[in-house]
Amino acid sequence: MAERTDVRADLAARRVVAFDFDGTLADTRAGIVGVASTVLRRHGVGDDELTRVGDIVGPPFPQAFQLVFGLSEEESVEVTREYRAIYHNLGPDGWPLFAGVRELLVALKADGRILTTASSKRVELLRAGLTDNGVIDLFDLVLGKTSDEGFSKAQVLARAVDALGMTSSDVVMVGDRRFDVEAAHACSIPCVGVEYGDTAAPGELERAGAVAVVGSVEALGRLLLGGPC
Repeated sequence: MAERTDVRADLAARRVVAFDFDGTLADTRAGIVGVASTVLRRHGVGDDELTRVGDIVGPPFPQAFQLVFGLSEEESVEVTREYRAIYHNLGPDGWPLFAGVRELLVALKADGRILTTASSKRVELLRAGLTDNGVIDLFDLVLGKTSDEGFSKAQVLARAVDALGMTSSDVVMVGDRRFDVEAAHACSIPCVGVEYGDTAAPGELERAGAVAVVGSVEALGRLLLGGPC
């Protein structure tokens, strides 16, 4: 308990909270999986293989299609192009916030925290998602990918830290997959893992080295704001 108290105190003292988007702020799994399944079927991926399609929520595109389905680099790029042509038109129904997220963001701002995104999602989609949900004004910075080349999630997070004029000791990352934890570690930043979106495999976040793992938005708020367990 002493160690947990120390962790909670450290996280509550960090001025900047960097959020992943998919599976962390917004419940995008259904939209991502639905569109990806449609496109992958066009490319000959069968229903037996599509049982793994949920694993693409987290890793960056187009690499996710190589990682999960073993597609070639060229085909992964084409699948991503077709996917985005559909996904970009989903609108607000494609990226609803998890229940309680809006209230958490408001509470963090009231506590004087600085909020940023650090996502592998395209920045224009991040802005659309935050705008459609009426929370973009709560963010001091919105960063994501500007292209499919040149920026890893760790680089996006590092850019956020630099743009805000902070250091790694000022920041905590929040994400739902091991990719978030690994990016945070690459920047010497602790990461809180969230499981309320059901995107990570059992034990994935702990194995990756998340400093804490929570199962609800309410528990995340207590951890970040230093409230009672």
